[in-house]
Amino acid sequence: MDKKKKRKHIEYGRYGYFFIAPFFIAYCLFQLWPLFNTFYYSTLSYYKRNGREFIEFCGLDNFKNILGLTAGEKGYALIYLKNTLTMWVCNFIPQILVSLLLAVWLTDNIVKLKAQGAYKIIIYLPSIITAASVSVLFNAMFSQYGPITQTLRDMGIISQKFNFMTSVGGTRGLISFILFWMWYGNTTLLLISGVLGIDPSLYEAADIDGATGWKKFRYLTLPLLKPIMLYVLITSAIGGLQMYDIPALFNTTSVRSSSSYSSCISPTISSMISSIVTIPDVPPNSSTTMAMYIMRLYQSDVGKAAAVSVFLFILTLIISLIFFGTMTDRSEKKYKKGGNR
Repeated sequence: MDKKKKRKHIEYGRYGYFFIAPFFIAYCLFQLWPLFNTFYYSTLSYYKRNGREFIEFCGLDNFKNILGLTAGEKGYALIYLKNTLTMWVCNFIPQILVSLLLAVWLTDNIVKLKAQGAYKIIIYLPSIITAASVSVLFNAMFSQYGPITQTLRDMGIISQKFNFMTSVGGTRGLISFILFWMWYGNTTLLLISGVLGIDPSLYEAADIDGATGWKKFRYLTLPLLKPIMLYVLITSAIGGLQMYDIPALFNTTSVRSSSSYSSCISPTISSMISSIVTIPDVPPNSSTTMAMYIMRLYQSDVGKAAAVSVFLFILTLIISLIFFGTMTDRSEKKYKKGGNR
C-alpha cells in the first residue's frame, strides 16, 4: 500500500529544472566555456602570418607586452584604459545626477506632475535608438561645417578654427555626451522603481517631524536607494569598460564619408581637393577603448587580444568588489559578523 501511495505522489518540483536547463546550457556553451577558453589563449602566442597560424606557449608574456613591461613594447592597454575610464566617468557622473533628480521629481507627491507616463517615454526614447543612427547624427551636427559647430562659432563660444573631430577633448566630450544621452533614461527608470519601493509612511513621518525636501532626500531616499544604486553602478561600470559601438562608429563616420566621396571623382581632382582642403580625422588614440583594442589585436595576434580581455575581466571584477564593499551598510556587516542575536 505504501508503494502505491508513493507512485501516486508526483514531485512537481523537479520539473522546474527542465525549465531552467536551457538557460544554463546556453550559458555554459556561449559564456562560461569561452571565458575559460580566453584564459587559455591568453597564455599562448597565437598569431597569423602569410595565411599560416603559429601557436606557442608564452606564459605571462602577453600580459607583460600589453602593459609595456617588456623592453621595446608600449603599454597600449594602459593608454586605452585611460581613454575608457575618462569617457565612462564623464558620462556616468552627470547621468546619475540627472537621473536622481528626474526620479525624485517624477515621484514627488507634493509636485504631483501630470502626464508622468509621457515624460517617462520621452526620457527613455534615446535608449532604443540604434548606435549607428546616433553616431551618424552627432557626426553630422558637430562636423567641421555642421550646424551646431557653426552656431557655436557665430556665438563666439568656440573659435573659428576649432573642430570637434580633430580635438581630443571635443571627441571625448561628444562620445561621453552621446553615452549620457542614450542611457540616462534607463537609469532614471531604475531609480524610479527604487523610489516607488520605499514605504510612503516614512515620508509621512518625516513631514510630521518638519523635515525639508533636502533632508528627506539625504536621510531617507539616498540610504534606501543603496541596493538600486549598487546595481546601477555595477552595470554601468561593466558597460562602460566594454564600450565599443559608439566610439568605433563615431570615429569611422567621417573617414568613411570622405573616402566614399573621393572614390566618386577622378584621382586628379581628388588630389587637387586634398591639396586645398585638409580632411579632418580623429586624433590618434584619443578615443580608442579597450574593446576596440581587443578587436584590433584579434586580427593579428589572438593571444594578446585574449590577454587584454582577461585584464579587462579582472579589472571589472575588482571595481565591482569595491562597489560592493563601499555600498554595503556598516550595520549590516556588523550583524553578519556577530551572527543572529
